[in-house]
Amino acid sequence: MSRIDYAETGKVIASLTAGETDEVSLMATVACELHHADQRFDWTGFYRVTGPEMLKIGPYQGGHGCLVIPFARGVCGAAARTGEVQLVDDVDAFPGHIACATSTRSEIVVPVRNKAGDLIAVLDIDSDQPAAFDTADAEALSAMMDAVFAR
Repeated sequence: MSRIDYAETGKVIASLTAGETDEVSLMATVACELHHADQRFDWTGFYRVTGPEMLKIGPYQGGHGCLVIPFARGVCGAAARTGEVQLVDDVDAFPGHIACATSTRSEIVVPVRNKAGDLIAVLDIDSDQPAAFDTADAEALSAMMDAVFAR
């Protein structure tokens, strides 16, 4: 099974997004490149901060996602609420998990901040495999989000 080469994918994303400042355009490009770079990634996308304690679906690749997620619910909400990466080996064991897709077995959610340090979104990647993600994924994805959105 093909796993992402974060260094190479980061170079491609940097090249594609050079000079772009529109957050939605950046999110669309990042979601597309990440989704097609790793066979573990079943759903790859962003939930944007659109109001107080509220996330709404942004650019993504894969099947339908939930349209609205409050900070108080689910894995995406936990990442937004705590500002910390959420690594979930088994979504069924996560208290309050929101089942947007029945195929999801594991998940990683990375907070996305702008240059000022404000939370603007979370990057959500779902896998149809259990325990698909690890701390190396968390570190690489966090660095990638900083490189794209906090520059």
